[in-house]
Amino acid sequence: MGRIPDLYYFQVHNLHLMKTSSRRKFLGTAATLCAASAATAMPLPAGNHQFPIAHHVFFWLKNAGSTADRDKLVEGIKKLSAIPAIGQLHVGIVAATEKRDVVDASWAVSELMFFKDLASQAAYQTHPIHQDFIKNYSHLWEKVVVYDIQEV
Repeated sequence: MGRIPDLYYFQVHNLHLMKTSSRRKFLGTAATLCAASAATAMPLPAGNHQFPIAHHVFFWLKNAGSTADRDKLVEGIKKLSAIPAIGQLHVGIVAATEKRDVVDASWAVSELMFFKDLASQAAYQTHPIHQDFIKNYSHLWEKVVVYDIQEV
């Protein structure tokens, strides 16, 4: 009969450990969720004050399905980073995100540039590297759309 109380104690003790372990896991998870919620509720910095002018350009290729033409244009855009007036340069292609009515995935290559002021953006437009880019790569695109943005 000494075995039944030992077994009972073992089961009760394990149940207590499981409850304690589950409680610790729950409290740890709850603390993590609270911290994450607090972090996402914090206000974001008020934009990129260092480079408040954005110049976003979308290119449609003449040979829409040509990976070679797309890659050549990307190569040309990346050369623009040598222009001192550009604060930041990001080059991209269409992302394979969910197809939705509000998403325009008809373009092939995009450049997103940031400038410290309007004078820097104007200097970029007339810079010899930019002029060479137009001369050497414009044969690849059939359409270009530009969005110039000033942070508010």
